[in-house]
Amino acid sequence: MPKPKSQKVAAKRTQVPPIATRLERTGPGGNSITLTTSNLTNGDTDSEKTQEQDNYTVLEQHIRYWDPKGDGKITPLNTYNGFRGLGFNILFSFLAMAIIHFAFSYPTRLAYSYIPDPFFRIYVHGIYKAKHGSSTGVYDSEGRFVGQVFNNMFSKWDNDKDGALGLKDLFEMMHANRDVMDPFGWCAAFLELGTTWLLIQKDGKVYKEDLRRVYDGSIFYKIRDDIDSGKGWEQGFGPRDLGKLFLKKIAVSL
Repeated sequence: MPKPKSQKVAAKRTQVPPIATRLERTGPGGNSITLTTSNLTNGDTDSEKTQEQDNYTVLEQHIRYWDPKGDGKITPLNTYNGFRGLGFNILFSFLAMAIIHFAFSYPTRLAYSYIPDPFFRIYVHGIYKAKHGSSTGVYDSEGRFVGQVFNNMFSKWDNDKDGALGLKDLFEMMHANRDVMDPFGWCAAFLELGTTWLLIQKDGKVYKEDLRRVYDGSIFYKIRDDIDSGKGWEQGFGPRDLGKLFLKKIAVSL
């Protein structure tokens, strides 16, 4: 008798590594932050995946957008297509793909084996192994969201108390979070927060609710869907905005 489709799909999914099954996934900060859309994968509204959402830490939810098959493995092509879907250009998407998979494929593989993945895939359930130093600390060592740290980030660095962080605030925060002798962590933090600013800034600032949705991954689906619908994503900073700034400076100097 042939197996039902749901069983076949489940059989293909990457198994959760043994250590992850022992993690308390509702610890500090809790897993109360979950995706705010049923589109857990590209165009997939499978109710079974929706029910499985609670089996993912918030850090795992953060990267699920790049796992279109929902099998727990993110290929370099998945990453490239994911960034293109968010509106980034070909060069940025290619560089992001190369840097992310070169830096994080092996750490996530360590949750399963010491043998590197020959295809440089990233393993969703092993992403806690790829946590680096000099970070904000919003994710703990097991990939859970620490709500108090997130709130403290705005209490400490939101200087004008408008519920948002400007570029200067973000740089000051990155500088304060730097660990000694951690150049990899410094670079990773710069690329992560810099990309976040490029993606969601509005009037030069990153707003608290938007940043929360970056941490739980839900905003990536929103951006992709807005772009696909033709409506377009109205936030972020791109070449068009750079052109506007250039023209504005010319107008001021005249």
